[in-house]
Amino acid sequence: MKTLLSVAAVLGSLWCSQASAAGSAGTFIDLTSHGVGFAALLIFVVAYAVVMAEEFTDLRKSKPVILAAGIMWGMVAFVYTANGQLHAAEEAVRHNILEYAELFLFLLVAMTYINAMDERQVFDALRAWLVRKGFSYRQLFWITGWIAFFLSPIADNLTTALLMCAVIMAVGADNPRFVGLGAINIVVAANAGGAFSPFGDITTLMVWQKGIVDFWTFFNLVIPSVVNYVIPAAIMHFAVPKVSPRAVDETVQLKRGAYVIMGLFLATIATAVSFHNFLHLPPMVGMMTGLAYLQFFGYYLKKSHYPAVDMKDADQDHGELGDFVPFDVFNKIARAEWDTLLFFYGVVLCVGALGQMGYLALASQAMYTDWGTTLGLSDPFLATPANIMVGVLSAIVDNIPVMFAVLTMNPVMSEGQWLLVTLTAGVGGSMLSIGSAAGVALMGQARGKYTFFGHLKWTPAIALGYVASIIAHMWVNADRF
Repeated sequence: MKTLLSVAAVLGSLWCSQASAAGSAGTFIDLTSHGVGFAALLIFVVAYAVVMAEEFTDLRKSKPVILAAGIMWGMVAFVYTANGQLHAAEEAVRHNILEYAELFLFLLVAMTYINAMDERQVFDALRAWLVRKGFSYRQLFWITGWIAFFLSPIADNLTTALLMCAVIMAVGADNPRFVGLGAINIVVAANAGGAFSPFGDITTLMVWQKGIVDFWTFFNLVIPSVVNYVIPAAIMHFAVPKVSPRAVDETVQLKRGAYVIMGLFLATIATAVSFHNFLHLPPMVGMMTGLAYLQFFGYYLKKSHYPAVDMKDADQDHGELGDFVPFDVFNKIARAEWDTLLFFYGVVLCVGALGQMGYLALASQAMYTDWGTTLGLSDPFLATPANIMVGVLSAIVDNIPVMFAVLTMNPVMSEGQWLLVTLTAGVGGSMLSIGSAAGVALMGQARGKYTFFGHLKWTPAIALGYVASIIAHMWVNADRF
């Protein structure tokens, strides 16, 4: 034990002696060229490699990044403390935690509403309606795609993709080819639709909460998003079977209060937008206020509860069903995707630690200045190569850490460039099945029918849509550059 402590002390003294050359008490310490920085980079890479292997290992993605975040900040704090800056790391990590807290509370409310609507059978009713209409495979291909495109700005791309995938699996159970193509189409559509709304994707939400782009400004990305979806969908259309599936006579009745909860969700969104735009409060405050709407309505549902078995004797509106179990809003909170929420914690703190070490400043200089200068671009378009690359990286790594890194770098860019990086981070992940939460989720939901290599076959078509959407944005929003 004494030997281990001695080795640790020697290594610590070496790291600190290196770092002390870069800073003194009260100053920033550059660790990009020192052992502690290299070790932190290695830890982050290993942790993210484990995250990307989640499909094969069944190890939840939150676990490696949470561990990595703790180790990396421990290393940062060790160096700063050894150099006499006892509270520097504490102040820096508190700033990261504040950013995470806003994101966490916002998403928690959104997930709670989605779970409440799911429990009231809103999504099951939509799925059943589509299934019993007897559409052809090609009609369903476009219908589910467009629904995914317009639903994801409200319900988020992950929830939308799961819902639409349930539809295509229900009607295409006997046709794996249709399910595979339909899943790719839904991933592209959900990601494209989520790119023009702060509620559609985590990346757009982060940009909005940061106050960089106004709520209504995001809707300037509608046309580029449509282009991003339509081009690959039009190419895939000809591969969709020309036959029609067997119609299934399925009816799902909404539970009591379903329409009210949908209205309260819209009211919550309006509250969040109003608080941010007019009162200059974080959107999270508006969302938490909206959670109170659901809590009070849940109280009413619980007090006025009647069992479903007695529904024939109950006074019902809209033909809604009663419940076997009283409505409990805290059950909906408990059903939130906690692995995803904790994953965001790990990502935010890991990227924050890299920023505290100086790596994000180096990346910002290289991406947002050097690349554009090398290509001879003028100032308004200096950041264009970097913002295009963000989308490519999003397909490989995941758009959340990439976008958080960009926001932490906070490069000086025009509004058009911020919209560009929002677009590319949102839709770039569509190029690979592992590039977005929607794609990863559907690989599990449609296991064996929607696969990494099945998606990869259509990557050129999706990449064509990616390039076309960038061109469309630079043309439609030219006045914002």
